[in-house]
Amino acid sequence: MVKEMCWLSAMGNDGQKILHLRTQANQPWRPYTSFPQFSVPDYRIPGGSKGWATYQKLRNEGWALISSIPNQQQQAA
Repeated sequence: MVKEMCWLSAMGNDGQKILHLRTQANQPWRPYTSFPQFSVPDYRIPGGSKGWATYQKLRNEGWALISSIPNQQQQAA
């Protein structure tokens, strides 16, 4: 299992970026909320990043952050 995270726009290139995850290199990126076994509740901060709490947890568990380059955004679910 790969453990990769990436910040991608929720609504195309102009949307707010949210955390996306993937556990298989050949699978598309999916929002962190699609992985209840890994995600934790978001912080209750108005305007806060969606997935920041999950990012912190998974980073401490050894997950890798992958750069959010345009061709990866096209693969997002």
